[in-house]
Parts: sequence; structure tokens; C-alpha cells
Amino acid sequence: MTQARKPLLIVEDDAALRKQMQWAFDGYVTVVAGDRQSAIAQLRRFEPAVVTMDLGLPPRPHDATEGLALLEEMHSLAPDTKIIVLTGQDDRAHALRAIALDAYDFCTKPFEPEVLGHAIERAYRLHELQAENARLQAGLPARSMAGLITLDPGMQRVCRTIEKVAPTSATVLVLGESGTGKELLARALHEQSQRSAGRFVAINCAAIPEGLLESELFGYEKGAFAGAVRQTPGKIELAHGGTLFLDEVGDLPSALQAKLLRLLQERTIERVGARQEIAIDVRVVCAAQQGLKERIAGGGFREDLYYRLAEIVVEVPPLRARHGDAALLAHALVRRFADEHRRGSMTLMPDAIAAIEGHAWPGNVRELENVLKRAVVVADGPTISGADLGLVQAPSEALNLREVREAAERQAVLRALGRVNGNLTRASEMLGVSRPTLYDLIHRFGLK
Repeated sequence: MTQARKPLLIVEDDAALRKQMQWAFDGYVTVVAGDRQSAIAQLRRFEPAVVTMDLGLPPRPHDATEGLALLEEMHSLAPDTKIIVLTGQDDRAHALRAIALDAYDFCTKPFEPEVLGHAIERAYRLHELQAENARLQAGLPARSMAGLITLDPGMQRVCRTIEKVAPTSATVLVLGESGTGKELLARALHEQSQRSAGRFVAINCAAIPEGLLESELFGYEKGAFAGAVRQTPGKIELAHGGTLFLDEVGDLPSALQAKLLRLLQERTIERVGARQEIAIDVRVVCAAQQGLKERIAGGGFREDLYYRLAEIVVEVPPLRARHGDAALLAHALVRRFADEHRRGSMTLMPDAIAAIEGHAWPGNVRELENVLKRAVVVADGPTISGADLGLVQAPSEALNLREVREAAERQAVLRALGRVNGNLTRASEMLGVSRPTLYDLIHRFGLK
């Protein structure tokens, strides 16, 4: 797959010069603007890594006032974007002022395409290095909840619970629909615990045939059954000193439920075919979809085991209940998949964000990941439209009139923050309020 061309924003009020620059830099996806308002609109839409801009813009094309104001506004909205200003031969003072306002570089007019081209290439290279450094920093283990992105108060309460429980020895049961991130929370719990130096061993109880699950969990001795040619430790032994994560624990067969209960009570196991017990030091974290109590009532799951597993119960809300999170996650996932597939900088169009917000996401975050990965691969250019997602928008919810004002304001704040990836300046502009007012709303609704 060929690498997607990068967007380059050219801000120039001279139409003939704009055409000349588009022709000179046709190796990029050139996006043009002739004044301050259209430049900001193009910056929001395409989020280019590099911008070239003339300081003399209407309505005052003969001085640098409008250009310097635009430079400040662009830097406020997109601090990582590299801006190269174009000035006249006698405008050295304005060029220095632009550099003081965090412009990346300047070139004099009339410019040499080769000289300006080298400056643009250096700017892209620096932007990519800084982005890579940010990604590396984001992956450091010091981030206790690395990989978990949320604005939703309910999900934030889940995160706080994980942080409180992690240093203890309590057994934790994580409940939630498929695809909500239960294993991610279990890993976060392990990484924040005193067992973080040990192994995190995960096993899906529903994915392994019942006849193999016992030997997979508990291990087996040589000769225990046909094909057992050597002694083999199980997943529980491998997790000694660390954390054992049992996903879909509700599908554990009855015989293995008894053996798991013994592990939790006595902290010992026996391999298949063995006569000697093995002491095990392991923390057990389990996950299941809602319905374990119904299985207990129907005789499919042991009640005494449930209460051993459920010392701490963490209920993960589905994505459809996490207001603002679908769009926020979408921005992060598009960046991740664009990096993985070498698509360069990609952005979501407004109709794509609207489709994401309107979809019910029955498959939760896993479904969102699949949809966006496909969209990144099939999109023709650096933007992803609603058509690229292939979603059918769900009908909007009806609201009781009594709830309209408070609920609508809260929803609007969450949706705005999700759409602009948490940027408070852009969110306040979208909502038509000042930053202090937005801070007050965030405080009033208990958002972070």
C-alpha cells in the first residue's frame, strides 16, 4: 500500500500565488485559504501538521496585523502544528515577531520553491518525531490506567475503584458486556498492584474445549493421559507471584468450579494425574457478562464460588451509556490505526462523528475498533467520512421535558469534549461559551 500524501495548508490571499504554490508542492494534499476565517475552518477540518501563511491578509493585506493574529489563534488551537510564515524582503521585524509567537520558520517573498520545500520537509520531520516521542511517553508503565480513555463519570468511577482495590489482595469480579474492556481493566489492576513484577496470565474459559480446560489451567503429570509425554505446568502455576485473569468464568464446568474454589480457599492445586499438592501464590481476577446470579439460580454456577470471586464487584458500563466516549475514543483509534497502516495523519469528518455518536454500539469498544480499522484502510484520502464507516444511525432518544435543561447541557458538554478530543478551547467555542463558563459546567456536572 502506498503511503497517503500529507495535508499542507497554504494561507495566501493572492489567487495566482496560491495556484503557483499548489503546483510547486503537488507532492502534498494542498488545502488553501485566502483569509483568517477560512484558514481556521481548514485547520479544524484537516488538522495539517504544517501550514504556510502570508502575514499580509485581508482586510489589512498591507500590514502583518491580521496574519499575526491568525498565527496566535492557530497556535492556540493546534499547538503542535508547524507554521512557516512568508514575509516581504523588508519585513524582518514582522518575521521575528512571528518567531516569537512560536512560528516554526519564515521565508521571504518572492520565495524559492526549493528553499521553502526544504523548510516544509523539515517541519514535517520534526512534527513526526515529536508525535513519536509523545506516543512513546504515552506508553510508559508509569501511566496507571494507560490505554483507557474516558470522559464518562460512570467509567471514571470504575477507574477509581480499580485504583483503590489494586494494592489489596481482594479477589475481583469484573462484570460487563462483551467488548467493554474488562481485560484492559484487569491488566490495569495488575500493573498497579504489588504483584506488577509478576506475570499477568489470561485465559478465556469459553474458548477452550471442556476436555482440555482442566489440564490447561492446572497442568498435568507425565503419563496422566494419552499424549502426556512430559510434566507440564498449567496457567495457574505460570501466574505464581502474579495475577491470573479468568475471562468468561461463568462458562467454567462444574468440576473445575470446585477446583477453583479449593484454590481460593486453600491456595493449593493438583496437576492432572498428580497426588501431591502445590502451593500457589496468585491473585485471581475474573470477568463475566451479566447473568451469573441467574446461572446460580438455574444450578449452572456454584453460589459459594460466586461469593469467593465477588469480594469486589466492578460493573463496566456499555459504550452506549458512556456519553461522549464514542467520539473521544474514535479520535484516538483513528490516530493509532493510521500509524499502524502508515496512512499518515487522518481525521474524522463531522458526518462520521455524527454517525459514531448515533450508533448504539452493541459490540461496544471492540466493535468501534473494528469499524474504525476498516475505515482507515478503505478511506481514499486523509479524512474519514460517514460513508467510510458504513453505520446506520440509531434514532435519537426522546427526553422528558422535565429533564431537558440539565440533561441537555450535560450531554452537550460531553459531546463537545468528545468531538474535539478534550480540547477545552475548541469545546468552549463549539458550545458558544467562555472557557470559565465551560470550567463551571464541568465542575457542576462532576466531569473531568
